[in-house]
Amino acid sequence: MTDIVNKLWGFCHTLRHDGIDYGDYIEQLTYLLFLKMIEERGVEIPPEYAWSVLRKKAGSDLTDHYMATLRGLGNQPGMLGDIYAGAMSRFSNPVNLKRLVNLIDEIEWTDLNIDVKAAAYEGLLEKSASEGKKGAGQYFTPRILIQSLVRCMQPDPRKTGDFTIHDPAAGTGGFLVCSYEWLMEKTRGALERAESKRIQTATYSGTELVPRPRRLTLMNLYLHGIEAHIHLGDAIYEPKRGSSYDCVMTNPPFGTKGANQAPTRDDFTVATSNKQLNFVQHVMSILKLGGRAAIVVPDNVLFADQAGEVFKILTEDCDLHTVLRLPNGTFTPYSPGTKTNVIFFTKGFPTENVWVYDARTNVPRITKKDRPLSPQYFAEFEVCYGSNPNGRARRDPNDSKENRWRCFPMSEVQERGFKIDSLKWLKDESLDDADE
Repeated sequence: MTDIVNKLWGFCHTLRHDGIDYGDYIEQLTYLLFLKMIEERGVEIPPEYAWSVLRKKAGSDLTDHYMATLRGLGNQPGMLGDIYAGAMSRFSNPVNLKRLVNLIDEIEWTDLNIDVKAAAYEGLLEKSASEGKKGAGQYFTPRILIQSLVRCMQPDPRKTGDFTIHDPAAGTGGFLVCSYEWLMEKTRGALERAESKRIQTATYSGTELVPRPRRLTLMNLYLHGIEAHIHLGDAIYEPKRGSSYDCVMTNPPFGTKGANQAPTRDDFTVATSNKQLNFVQHVMSILKLGGRAAIVVPDNVLFADQAGEVFKILTEDCDLHTVLRLPNGTFTPYSPGTKTNVIFFTKGFPTENVWVYDARTNVPRITKKDRPLSPQYFAEFEVCYGSNPNGRARRDPNDSKENRWRCFPMSEVQERGFKIDSLKWLKDESLDDADE
């Protein structure tokens, strides 16, 4: 798998001279890879757009035919049309396009099992994300963090026949993909045929605002055998679309871009232009009664203007049972300075206690090379969280050896004006943040 990733990624550096950046490269690779695989799988498409036709072309004939193929596939129905909608070629040099076609053609993708294909694609997405602002980092959540959250949330679609899992800020599809991988690991792939089909076609969904990451999400899910509906649109500013979900896990985009006015939505109680607070309100709205959520939020969501109003309603309508304060640098290298948390809640039960796990104070900052993120950073938290996905397992502060796990009764949360960021008790002895 690593050989495949390195081979495909290595060619990206060649393409930089053709004016193709990392994001463009992954996108063009997606178009070509998908075309090769649907031919290997015997999926019917108009014969003039087949991989076998494209691979025989060269020179300007190749670039012209490639552009015509992208346009034609974008007009097809279903997932094919979704992946190629609005697709454009970024190649100005036919020699580079031919080299990439040949590289992909060398690999028999259907001979690789689903895990290897998916892991190769995930590896490429991660490499693109690690290029910082030049890459896809704003759409990418570290897989180590996602996998930890998934283990806590246990998104098991076998529980009921209509169990649904949703990400309203899908990015490149990490939460949905990791949820499915967790299920495959748990069941060892042993699912009844009918149940397997339902899970693969009717369980996973999402919304994504930007066409490129949506395309990558669809491809990523397809490589795992999942046919998901990923709506292209704005989860916050569009009206609620009617569906409700059993499990929502999401990492809404950081920052304030696009957050210049309050959405006009009847299901939002607090009118605010704070994008992340609106995502919290959105998730509360789309959860089924008894549904559970985990949301990655920056610190300002826990203390910003109107944060108290939103969290007051959240704790009345939902059980905000757990807050995880993430280590500094968790999103290195793509957003290294952003301080982040994860809030966990279940809809339909008022909050009695908020348990906070502080994985940040006096923990050395995560760095790309010397101290990369690893599962060990979240191992104790997972033990403290317990075996119940709704946070109802027996909990004990002594489960943390360094006093990182503490319970705050609702009376104390109310006294602090529902500002969750104020729920702190460890003294910061590091100089890590002195210059921030």
